[in-house]
Order: sequence, then structure tokens, then C-alpha cells
Amino acid sequence: MILAVETSCDDTCAAVVDDDGRIHANVISSQGIHDAYGGVVPELAARAHAERCDLVVADALRTAGITLDDVTRVAVTRGPGLVGALLVGLQTAKAIAVARGLPLVPVDHLDGHLLACTLRPVAFEPPFVALVASGGHTFLSRVDDPDRIEELGGTLDDAAGEAIDKGARLLGLPYPGGPALEALAAEGDPEAFAFPTGAKVRGLDCSFSGLKTSLLYRIRDLGEAEATARRADLAASYQRAVVETLAVRVERALEQTGLDRLAVGGGVAANGPLRERLGALPAAVAIPDRSLCTDNAAMIAAVARFRPALAPEDVAGLEAYATGQRPPAAASAR
Repeated sequence: MILAVETSCDDTCAAVVDDDGRIHANVISSQGIHDAYGGVVPELAARAHAERCDLVVADALRTAGITLDDVTRVAVTRGPGLVGALLVGLQTAKAIAVARGLPLVPVDHLDGHLLACTLRPVAFEPPFVALVASGGHTFLSRVDDPDRIEELGGTLDDAAGEAIDKGARLLGLPYPGGPALEALAAEGDPEAFAFPTGAKVRGLDCSFSGLKTSLLYRIRDLGEAEATARRADLAASYQRAVVETLAVRVERALEQTGLDRLAVGGGVAANGPLRERLGALPAAVAIPDRSLCTDNAAMIAAVARFRPALAPEDVAGLEAYATGQRPPAAASAR
């Protein structure tokens, strides 16, 4: 049994997964303390993780019906993410590994989103094109096997989740913006406004900065009264532009690689219109359950099934790394 811990941002997570990819427990404790600030406050997130991590791990073990005696490996997110938050999970996992004499697998958070679809019951196997779209990262990769991952393209500025959150804020919606924007968009007309998707720009890279600016100017040009009256149409059209920006690049990636298999991961993959749009592509499409799209520890265990482990005596010097600081020893083939 693999016991996994994930604390890269504001969700305290622990999971128990077996070597065949069956999830026996996947506990996610959402902090719910950042809404008033319009975004995650790193110091508050780290403190909340410190208060909850042991309890969440105990809950995962209890839910799985096992004890630490049944755990054969420990897995933990090493990065990228908020360093203070990551350190809480990392130190928890290191303590368990050393105290119990268990091997420890440090995992890259993005690899977790890439390989979440390999967990049962989906159990999607390479080769495939993978789209990861989350609050902090958006990229396309070719996955030939869990250790052969080639990045094909990505965002040149904001991630898709950032674009959604910022668009939601412009429309006066609460944080987190994704669920609120999707709910409002369901009441509007996605064809009401034409927002840019960069569909005419070649390649697999994308940009969301122009889209956000276009929404800002459209709200300004409409005026406060009309913009308020047409918020649902604005939300629906904006959401459609985000979805199309991603879908067009996915279609190109499938064509360029010659693959007809697509895996989707990351928090934005929980978006209903995106799931529907990509699910309609002429390809075998694997999109995990929404609970495996947002941050969770089961996806970290998924990666740990394929990565080498450190012996208990070798984990003391293991450190976390933030976005853009991944050390060479932690890098995958990507």
C-alpha cells in the first residue's frame, strides 16, 4: 500500500492507493479560509496544513481500513507549489518514512496531474497526449510511458485556471472563480460575445492575457448597467473562449503526434463545458473524476507506482521546490 501526502497549495490531502492503482482512500480537507482575500495566502495555508496534516493522514488510513503497519511506501509532493505549504507535507512524509523504516517517493505535482488517469477505474495507459490545465500551469505533453514525457507546448503567460479566476473577478464573482463562473455561464449565451482564442496562431502554445484584456474592455464599453444585466452572457462567452483556446491546441497536438488517445488533468478539467468539448473529439479520451482533477493525494500515489524510492536513511536532506525551481534530480524526461 502507498500512503501519499499532498500539500502544494491550500488543500490538505492524503490517500491510500495499492500497486494496481486502486484507490482505497482519498481524503481532501479544503481550508476555506482564503475566500475573503480573493486568493490563497501562503502563510495561512502553511499554518492550516500544520494543524490538519496528521489528522488527514489518520483519516486516510482509517478510511482505507489499514494501519501504518500495512504501508509499504510513502509518497509526497515535493513541488512545485507554495514552499511553506509543501514543507509541511514533506516533513510529515519524511517523519513517517524514517520512523517506520519505509522508502519514500518524492513526486512532482504536475506529474500527478499527468498520470491521474492511470488510476482505476479509468486505468488509461500510454501512449497518449496529455493536457494539464490548472490554476498555476497549462501545458500539453506526449506521454509514451510514465518515464518518457515530452512537453509539446504550453501557456506563454497565465494558466487557464488563472484566466478563469481573473475573468470571474472582473465579473464580480467570488473566489474561487471556476465554479462560480461555470454556474453563471450556464444561464448565458456562449455566442453572445466574440472573445479571442488565438485559433489562427499556429503552434501548440497559447496565451490568455489578450482574452482577459478583451473581457475588461468589453465590460468597460458596455457600461456598468448593461454589463451587469448581461453578466451571464459575458461569463458564457468568456468560458467558451477558454475552452476553445485549449481544445484547438489539443486537436493540433493529436494531429501532429498521430496519436488518437487523450488524457486530461488539472483543476480546470473539472469544468463541465471543457469535459464535454474534449469528450466529443474523435479520440479515446480519459478525464478522471472531478475529485482527481483538483489537487489530491491519490494522483501523487499514482506517480509513485512508477518512480524510484529513496531509502529511509536518504530522505533527511530532501527539500521542497517552488514553481520554476525544480532541481535536475527531480526532473522527469519532460
